[in-house]
Amino acid sequence: MTTYDYTDKVVLITGAASGFGRLAAAAFAEAGALLALADLNLGALDAAVSDAGIAPEHVLTMRCDVAVNSDVQQFVAATVTRFGRLDVAINNAGIGHPLARLEDCDEETFDRNIAVNLKGVFLCLRAELPQMVRQGGGVILNVSSVAGIAGAPMLGPYAAAKHGVIGLTKTAALEYARRNIRVNALCPGYTHTPLLDELRARPGTLDHMAAAIPMQRLAQPAEIVQAMLWACSAQNSFMTGQAITLDGGLTAG
Repeated sequence: MTTYDYTDKVVLITGAASGFGRLAAAAFAEAGALLALADLNLGALDAAVSDAGIAPEHVLTMRCDVAVNSDVQQFVAATVTRFGRLDVAINNAGIGHPLARLEDCDEETFDRNIAVNLKGVFLCLRAELPQMVRQGGGVILNVSSVAGIAGAPMLGPYAAAKHGVIGLTKTAALEYARRNIRVNALCPGYTHTPLLDELRARPGTLDHMAAAIPMQRLAQPAEIVQAMLWACSAQNSFMTGQAITLDGGLTAG
C-alpha cells in the first residue's frame, strides 16, 4: 500500500466512530497526522481511538451532530484551539435508510437524510472554509457516493442528498480555488461497511449488488481510505472540484 506523510498536519474527520471514518482516522494517525474526530456516539469514537492506539496528545474527540450548526461550529473551533490550525477536513458523517420506492418513502426519512447527508456537509464547509482562508489554504474532502452521480433505485432520499453534496463540492471548489483551498468529493460504490448491515438481512442482496459491478465484487473499506489519503495529499495538488468515483466500473457504461 502506498504511504503518505501527514506529519503534524491537522486532519478533521466527522463520522469517525465506524466505517470509512474509523479506518481513515487510524490511517491518517499512522501517517503522522494530528486528529480532530467527531461522531454522534462518543463512546464508540473513544473506543475506536483506543483500538487504533492513537496517543491522547495527538487526538481531540468530540460528540457532534453534523445536522446541528452549534455542534459543528464548536467542533471546528475546538480543533483550532487545540491544534492551532486545520489542514485537512474530511466531511464523512452520513446515514442510510431502509430500501423503499419513492412512493413509499416517508417525509421523516427524507428530511433526516437531507439534514445529515447534505445539510451536515454544508454546515461543515461553512465552519471549515473561513479557518482555511485565515491560515492561507487547506484541503476538504466531502464523502458523497456513487448514488450521488447516478440514480439509486430504492434509495431516493439518500441519492438526493448525495447528489447535493457534489453540487456543494463543485461550488466551494470554484469559490475558494484562488484561496489555495482544494475541495473534492469521494464517491464510493458498494463497500463492505456498517451502512450495508441492514441489507445483509435480506438474503442474496449483497450477491445481487456484487453481480451488478463489472469487477464482480464489493469494495473493501481500505481501498476507499487509500483514496482519501491520496486525494488529500500534496501529491494531488492540482485536483479540485472533482467527484472521484471508486465503483469497480459500475458507472462506466
